[in-house]
Amino acid sequence: MKKILFTLVALFTMLSANAQIATENSKLTDNIYVGVGGVVTTPLDFNSVFPLNAGAGLKIGKNITPIFGLEAEGAVLFNDNNFGRWTPTFVKLTNVGLNGTINLNNLFAGYKCTPRTFEVSTNTGLGWMHYWNTSNNTLTAKTGLDFAFNLGAKKAVSIVLSPAVYWNLHNNSQIQFNKSHAQLALAATFVYHFKNSNGTHSFKTYDVSAMMSEISHLNDELAKKPKEIEVVKIVEKEVAPATAAVEKKDATTFVFFAKNSAVLSDAAKETLKSINATSVNIKAYASPEGAAAYNQKLSERRAAAVQDFLTNNTNVKVVSADGCGVNGAESARVAIVTAE
Repeated sequence: MKKILFTLVALFTMLSANAQIATENSKLTDNIYVGVGGVVTTPLDFNSVFPLNAGAGLKIGKNITPIFGLEAEGAVLFNDNNFGRWTPTFVKLTNVGLNGTINLNNLFAGYKCTPRTFEVSTNTGLGWMHYWNTSNNTLTAKTGLDFAFNLGAKKAVSIVLSPAVYWNLHNNSQIQFNKSHAQLALAATFVYHFKNSNGTHSFKTYDVSAMMSEISHLNDELAKKPKEIEVVKIVEKEVAPATAAVEKKDATTFVFFAKNSAVLSDAAKETLKSINATSVNIKAYASPEGAAAYNQKLSERRAAAVQDFLTNNTNVKVVSADGCGVNGAESARVAIVTAE
């Protein structure tokens, strides 16, 4: 027995380590289902098998993870074989319960992004039984299995066969499991799984290994691309602090812009007023984020902003003002004003 348990634990650990599958965090209203069906029961001691106790049931559940879930169920029985009480009403008794479910397929073999066509789950919990036309109530327990046949491409519908034992725990004012006070049941239920916020009827998963491999591949491809020399030198050697508004070096002035902006800062305006040159050339650039066409237009607006300010506020003649778009992976949000 110890060897079997050790083997199961080792197998489960190996599967968990190798899966590298991330499951989404679902919303509170996701992975909810409702089921309606019929049930027949008979005494577990088989002293009086017939007539079978026929009934109907309703259940509402939520899968918290692909493995664990909670379920509330209610059932009514129309016969009272071996219940020890006779009532003249059509409904003999009702039982409501709260159960926990464990999906054994997903527990031992992992969740495969969508529910399998056939799945087995445990279904156990506690309930409260009421005998109609009397004041008698009793605590009950359920131990059972759910054999689910998940139908369709979306697995939105399931047919579930559920063998179970319902135990009457109140016997002689004591809590006990006694087959002489238990019912063997078989239920058939039609279950509908509501559509989730992710657009499916189940959990959505992400293959972390595949995502990491794709990121690694993209990094390798980026490393193979040739570097642009001219702008790289400007950014790395001459344009030091990318957060500065303006920087001057010899006969060159660097004007920096905020992200996605062509507006001159107050500091930039003051520095442009102090340019000591009769004529200048302007080249403006954009950083690599975004679409190429948009970045080209943005760099042209930046060049125009510098040109307009110099023309309207100084005696400096602008010989050329060009928007150069993005020039290499290290391109910055800068306009370069060079004395001619």
